Amino acid sequence: MHSAEIVIRTGARAVVHDLTDECRRFLADAKAADGLLHVWVPHATAGLAVIETGAGSDDDLLTALGDLLPADDRWHHRHGSAGHGRDHVLPAFLPPYASIPVLRGRMTLGTWQSVCLVDTNVDNPQRTVRFSYLAG
Repeated sequence: MHSAEIVIRTGARAVVHDLTDECRRFLADAKAADGLLHVWVPHATAGLAVIETGAGSDDDLLTALGDLLPADDRWHHRHGSAGHGRDHVLPAFLPPYASIPVLRGRMTLGTWQSVCLVDTNVDNPQRTVRFSYLAG
């Protein structure tokens, strides 16, 4: 198995960060053929989504998460910024992993799909992402 980590600066606001180009570079470096790409975010307050980006869907996702998981005082988990407890619930809806089939060195994503890091935690501006390629 070939594996590597990268660090993404997400800043001090909720973001949907497109990782698709980083995934492609990793697969090229791994000299991938047929297999499986596994993407892992080792954080309790971030997740991954396979979603269209650039046409407003990424902003729509953040809006939906804000509606579903508001940053208010309802959360029992209360350290950090206001509403931080919702960040710890996020991975139950957007898991910290994604697996994408790889054929002939390329991810088998649909035309408009991208692999994205979703981070609503404004208290942690830096995230680690691990890519692993398992040859078939």
